[in-house]
Amino acid sequence: MSGKYGFWTLTFLVIANMIGAGVFTTSGYSLADLGSPERVLWAWLAGGVIAVTGAISYAMLIRVMPQSGGEYLFLSRAAHPLLGYIAGWVSLIAGFSGAIAFAATALEGYLLPEHLRPEWMPAGIVTIMAIVLAGFFHGLHPRIGAATQNIAVSVKLVLLGTILVFAAYQWFSGDLVASSPPLPTSPDATPWSHWTAFAGSLVWISLSYSGFNAAVYVADEVIDAKRVVPRALVVGTLATTILYLCLNAVFVFAPPLQSIVGKPDVAAIAAASLGGNGFAHFVRWTIALCLLTSVLSMMMAAPRVYAKMADDGMLPAWMRFRGEAPFAATVVQIVVAVTLVLISDLQGLLSYLGLTLSLSAACSVCCLFLPSIRNSPQAAPKSWLLAPAFYVVATILSAGIMTSHDPKQLIATGLTFLVGGTMYALTTRRATDPTSSDSN
Repeated sequence: MSGKYGFWTLTFLVIANMIGAGVFTTSGYSLADLGSPERVLWAWLAGGVIAVTGAISYAMLIRVMPQSGGEYLFLSRAAHPLLGYIAGWVSLIAGFSGAIAFAATALEGYLLPEHLRPEWMPAGIVTIMAIVLAGFFHGLHPRIGAATQNIAVSVKLVLLGTILVFAAYQWFSGDLVASSPPLPTSPDATPWSHWTAFAGSLVWISLSYSGFNAAVYVADEVIDAKRVVPRALVVGTLATTILYLCLNAVFVFAPPLQSIVGKPDVAAIAAASLGGNGFAHFVRWTIALCLLTSVLSMMMAAPRVYAKMADDGMLPAWMRFRGEAPFAATVVQIVVAVTLVLISDLQGLLSYLGLTLSLSAACSVCCLFLPSIRNSPQAAPKSWLLAPAFYVVATILSAGIMTSHDPKQLIATGLTFLVGGTMYALTTRRATDPTSSDSN
């Protein structure tokens, strides 16, 4: 099972995980809260800095624990199995299932808008087909799935580069002129409300950066994981950050501001402003490919977490690896993701996912300060702890400011953690129950 994935596959995995629905849907909502394109770009830059420090932090963790499992592995080994189980539960419900549902739903929205969908075709069918297709490739044929993903990500980067080159040409030729009046400012706005809005947007934007840790989930299947995985994390995150800043500059400066405020399809609106309907169709298909690769990459990483939990007895044994892939865990992932597609909507997932995933990642990075990590011979020098300290403080601060303004955002996240803790108690009680073991 070892040695299937190399540096470029892992780097593409990081890029594919990061470039998903968030970058193409978030800036319209952020613009409504922040009031100016410049502030939106500052928020994306801040999110990028936080993500890079997060990638460095995860690189330090994987050097000490070069195994698959992600947050579940780090927290259960370095802190306590309870925290690891909750992190694994978060991965199952929010980290992967919610993110897969989010990306696949956005994929259908861009690929087949409601006014173009035939009457005989039910809503959500493209979303479900994309999830099942991704599961088929990575659950049954992981080598083919990795090769397909590498090709798709390469094409995706070329197409995104084409969009940026076209936008730059329009800009320098004078055909693109930002002439929109500024958005009106609320008379009740205060400096604190500006910071609250910025923190809220940063939590949304963090969802677009949340895939920076993707390569750690397949570490067991990498030769020299201690060296290759950290490089892939940092290179993939830096490349994506630069691309995000360029793309969002186009999204918020190309169209009239009023046309994108609070809208989820800012990329398509910006494309129509740049090159008319023909270019808008090209961008829609490019975004659809981006979202498909995002679903593929998450379907590749997610079942490895559940297989690791099954190895530790935290999930049923039938979810372990069988041959080259965790087939049963992949089926579970498909079922949970499809269920979320059927019961949720795009905007409803945004704040919940951003808040839940950022807090789970911050808890994992905190492991770097525990004696179980610090005493390891593979631990990074103390001077490197500045990056994880910044990541944890920035993540918790932005989440705290946002939830202080809108406390209900914390309810769904708190319930997710609570249910995870309850499931852990039930699982460990069953494992220690002598009557249960006798029945097995």
